[in-house]
Amino acid sequence: MFFRLLRLILILALVVSAPLSFEAAAQGVGQAPAGLVADQQKIIQGLTTKADNFEKQIQQDGEDDSNLVDIRLQLEELSRQSLTSALAFRTRLGEINSRLEQLGPAPAAGQPAEPDIVSGERQALTSEKAEINAVISQAQALSIRISGLIDKIGNMRSALFRNLLTKRYVLSDALSPQVFSDAREEFGNFYKAVSSWLSFAFRFKFQAILAATFVALGLALVLLVGGRRLFGRVFEADPTNEDPSYLTRLSVAFWSTLLPTLAVGAFLGSTIFFFNYYNVLRGDIGLFLNALAMVVGVVFCVNRLTNAALSPRLPNWRLIPVETGPARWLVRLATAMAVVISFNTFLSVINDKMGSPLSLTIARSFVATIVVGIILILMAMLRPFKARDGSWRPWPAWLRYLSLSLGLFTIIAALLGYIGLALFVSLQVVVTGTALITAYIGFLSAQAIGEEGAFTNTSVGRWLSANSSYEDTALDQLGLVVSIAINVMIVLVFLPLILLMWGFQPGDIEAWAYKLATGINIGSVTISVTGIVSGIVVFVIGYFLTRWFQGWLDGSVMARGKVDTGVRNSIRLAVGYAGVALAALVGISAAGIDLSSLALVAGALSLGIGFGLQNVVSNFVSGLILLAERPFKVGDWIVAGQVSGTVKRISVRATEIETFQRQSVILPNSDLINGPVGNWTHRNKLGRIEIPVGVAYGSDARRVHDLLLDIARNHPLVLKNPEPFVLFAALADSSLNFEIRVFLADVSNGVIVQNDIRFAILDAFRLANIEIPFPQRDVHVKSGTTAAKWPADDDKAEAEFVERELARAKAAELPQKARRKSRRPDPA
Repeated sequence: MFFRLLRLILILALVVSAPLSFEAAAQGVGQAPAGLVADQQKIIQGLTTKADNFEKQIQQDGEDDSNLVDIRLQLEELSRQSLTSALAFRTRLGEINSRLEQLGPAPAAGQPAEPDIVSGERQALTSEKAEINAVISQAQALSIRISGLIDKIGNMRSALFRNLLTKRYVLSDALSPQVFSDAREEFGNFYKAVSSWLSFAFRFKFQAILAATFVALGLALVLLVGGRRLFGRVFEADPTNEDPSYLTRLSVAFWSTLLPTLAVGAFLGSTIFFFNYYNVLRGDIGLFLNALAMVVGVVFCVNRLTNAALSPRLPNWRLIPVETGPARWLVRLATAMAVVISFNTFLSVINDKMGSPLSLTIARSFVATIVVGIILILMAMLRPFKARDGSWRPWPAWLRYLSLSLGLFTIIAALLGYIGLALFVSLQVVVTGTALITAYIGFLSAQAIGEEGAFTNTSVGRWLSANSSYEDTALDQLGLVVSIAINVMIVLVFLPLILLMWGFQPGDIEAWAYKLATGINIGSVTISVTGIVSGIVVFVIGYFLTRWFQGWLDGSVMARGKVDTGVRNSIRLAVGYAGVALAALVGISAAGIDLSSLALVAGALSLGIGFGLQNVVSNFVSGLILLAERPFKVGDWIVAGQVSGTVKRISVRATEIETFQRQSVILPNSDLINGPVGNWTHRNKLGRIEIPVGVAYGSDARRVHDLLLDIARNHPLVLKNPEPFVLFAALADSSLNFEIRVFLADVSNGVIVQNDIRFAILDAFRLANIEIPFPQRDVHVKSGTTAAKWPADDDKAEAEFVERELARAKAAELPQKARRKSRRPDPA
């Protein structure tokens, strides 16, 4: 009665509280999201205002490529913000849809009316969903508009680039005498600007200049000296080495170009950085100094590359087998071409900043392109090779004609007034050509280092071999890693440089890098390099943690606990498989791959298992059963069919057995599960061996029994308990058969014990005059017409000879057998 009353009270309480909870839910539904909708509407309005301003800037700065790139980057950020605003409602929309499904549709006409609370909640949820959809539509429309502006910027930049290359200038005005007076006036203005800045800097910023210069110089020295310490002979050529290998020459050419160039670049870049940090530079001087740093860097890089590849002072270190004189001329011409192009770029910055006349700009570019074209023609006309007869030979035809074509093209384009096109080609020949040649040498060096055994012969490999425990195999694998690292470094360094030389802005590279890092959409699949790399890193860390834990568990825990070797092997394998599987799952999750999307792959895999992977899965499951049940373990002596040997390793697919002939036999686990397997050392190593012995008729059987039993008992490896036993096995045709049965503590010593006992039997039987007989056979030779006919050839003569010899041997043995039989007592 009491429990019924209590139940009734609880039911009434639930009925009373239900409307209150519905009302609270309805109020929450109507009030909670109001702030979210209002906030996102304000954000989208602000983004729309920014998009309007950027659209105006596009119209104003349509002739400036760098400004267009900056605007595009900001528009892409706006697009991401608008999508973020749309995604802010994802959780709330899910809740609303879930609740509407719970409430169900409104009752149709003629059906009973639903409570007002339910209808009110449905109406509130529907109106809220409509408001959210309206805000999401605004965000999507803004994103589409921003995408249109980004496409417009791309089209404008393409038009600017085409206009730069195809615009034709009138050379008559540009090459008039007025150009010289304009140049003199321009130089005077530049001198005044630089001198005024120098007087200000040395008067008020002298200490800051010294500090910035010394810090930048220290950074460059650290990089240069550290590179020399790290790479040693790989950094510079050894004059004492008269016959360096191709790999050594490649490495020296690549690193002696890259490291000093990086050191110079670090010095120039850090100097400008610290000058800006200490407010030493003003706007125009900062532009001039940046351009000057670019000039110095390009000229230095070209000079280092040509000297490293041609090596005028060390002929044995040349990558190209040219003569010494032409090598010197090639270095000079390449450096001169780099100086002309770089100096022209520096002057273009000055002209743009100081507002020089167009005629001066055209004249400067015209002279630079003509000089570059002449240098290219001179390079093509060089005869750098010497034949055996002493005559000079030119470049290969394709290279000579390419250089001539480029030189003539730049000169003709400049003479026709296409100064922009000629200057672009000249710049690409110098800068892009230098970058491509350096990168190509780097790729060749990486490929040579990746060859089998090549890394061991390098200075770094020899140092590691002498100062570490790495074997040749490990060093060879390390060479592959170094080869891959060099290739990746070359791509990361030279690809952005080449893109910059071809008219792309740093903002373009930044945008591509951001897309590559955050994800590239291919259909419904998103590929993220950052996610993939992070997933690989997580898996590698998990893999090595698993291996470390395996070693610690096996060597520290189970070894101290005196755990059986087979148990240790099973536990170690189970921990290894579990750890690698867990690391793989965590790595996949870290890579951003939805594990639920692997259901399709699992279905395809199951279909493949049904068609062709039955044996693989059977072996896998059998391996798990073997590891769990442990019918045999590592170190056991087993017999499986025709295979007998020691178990060396048990994996999930197959078991490795080493026979007593030291042959490794790999048996599938399913064969070991489905077939009979004998294990000599399953529980322990205790086992019995048998040694059969036969004696001649007439021997004293009991004396033989006592002798054999005494021999078995006296062997040190035979156990006393169970006691040795001698069995009188049979009265055979030619002998009295006995069998010695002994137990050993370690049955693997059975061969040794059998060998010792057999020698002891021979010695004892010799002393006791006990004979061990051999099988007797009666041979009847038939003659006459019943003999089989042989073909008249050489085989017949050979067969007849063998038959005669056998008959003669048997006839000689008959008297000896008669004499032996006369000595024997009658068995009856």
